[in-house]
Amino acid sequence: MPRGIRVSTELIPIVKQRMLQKGFARQIDLAERVGRSQSVINFFLNGRTVEYLNFYELCQVLGFEVQEIADFEALASLYTQKTQKITSSPSSSSSVLPSPVATSDSAYLTLELEYPEGEVPLDSPFYVERASIEQRCYAEIKKPGSLIRIKAPQHMGKSSLLARILQQAQNQGNKVVTIDFQLAEEELFCDLNTFLHWFCDTVTEAVAGNNRELLEKLLQQLDEHWKSRQRFGYMKSCKNYFERYLFPEINQPLVLGLEKVDRLFEYPKIYKDFFGLLRAVHEEAKRRDIWKQLRLAIAYSTDAYVPVDINQSPFNVGLALELPEFTHEQVKDLAQRHQLNWNDTEINNLTQLVGGHPFLVRLALFQIANGEINLANFLQTAPTAAGIYRQHLQRQEYILQQQPELGKAMQDMVANDHPVILTTEFRFKLYSLGLVTLQNDRVTPRCELYRQYFRTSIKDNQKIM
Repeated sequence: MPRGIRVSTELIPIVKQRMLQKGFARQIDLAERVGRSQSVINFFLNGRTVEYLNFYELCQVLGFEVQEIADFEALASLYTQKTQKITSSPSSSSSVLPSPVATSDSAYLTLELEYPEGEVPLDSPFYVERASIEQRCYAEIKKPGSLIRIKAPQHMGKSSLLARILQQAQNQGNKVVTIDFQLAEEELFCDLNTFLHWFCDTVTEAVAGNNRELLEKLLQQLDEHWKSRQRFGYMKSCKNYFERYLFPEINQPLVLGLEKVDRLFEYPKIYKDFFGLLRAVHEEAKRRDIWKQLRLAIAYSTDAYVPVDINQSPFNVGLALELPEFTHEQVKDLAQRHQLNWNDTEINNLTQLVGGHPFLVRLALFQIANGEINLANFLQTAPTAAGIYRQHLQRQEYILQQQPELGKAMQDMVANDHPVILTTEFRFKLYSLGLVTLQNDRVTPRCELYRQYFRTSIKDNQKIM
């Protein structure tokens, strides 16, 4: 039978009102109460399918009986669709959401298609696990004073992996705090003093949670302590605040998840000192027990990478991870989850164009499974400005246009049908953008999509000139 259940559409307003009546002002508050991800709560409150156990626990917390709010008619309809699929001959996939995702011999049941944008929800059936990497991270985050750094170009799955590391850390009994630097206002980066005070404020608020008394106490201590910043320096003041006031209030390890760290590269006066501070406390954990309480998980995009002093950056310490592409079998499995019962030839047609790039693969499967394009049309239009990757490709093209010498290096490479030698600088930058693969001291386009698009793009630019 179907794996999940959802709230009846007409009862959604009542469920949302009950949540507020029970004292849960935010979805995150309810998520923390039941020990589930916020995405589960969002699905539940908006009438999307969630696992039955999650549905049951949320009903208990909100004071509902399952049968009061469950959409059993939709559940029966989906089950009927599944039964009909098993007993009928194969037919073309529907373009309407939700879309059945399995055939009778598949392990996947009815799932809603999911547009591949941003972080993959924790409960998403479309997340592809890179088992060796996940397990290595889960083991590392248990270690006192550990530091994990996830680096990759955009759309490779950094945020999705970070979210799962933090969930695992929380399940292990750690206090988890996530800071997304993309959510910080521009004014907070005006100087190191403002930035580090905001950093301490943010961690303090997350640690205190709903304990308003503790929050007020810690913030008062922080403000008083910060008065000595000019005497001892901003970095030492930040470090001392954690040691003297914050850590004594926590009876469990503190895991900091730092997301979109690459935004700091825009502010050289801040990133050098802040990264130096992170490196220093990571190293200090090897000598002092108090800093063994802190574990760091950092995700950053190599697209925005700039030269950083290797003696100050935390990016040359800890466990470094680069995210690999999906394998042939992983792409085939993901296609099945999208109810695309492709053979190896069809999988190869896709991967020969885009490789195993997670975003490129998922977007193609979503568009095809949703009936917006077929495989033949996709293969023909994908490397053009009219294809489904136009925004992704035009963004890369814009970056190259801003650095003409780098663009010229890309031009020389795609004009060749064999690997070429580039300078160390250009090789590093193109690799950081995710545009090339390395073969010893030579490079080649990461996938045929990039080769075809940039060959055409370069010819068009030459005609204009």
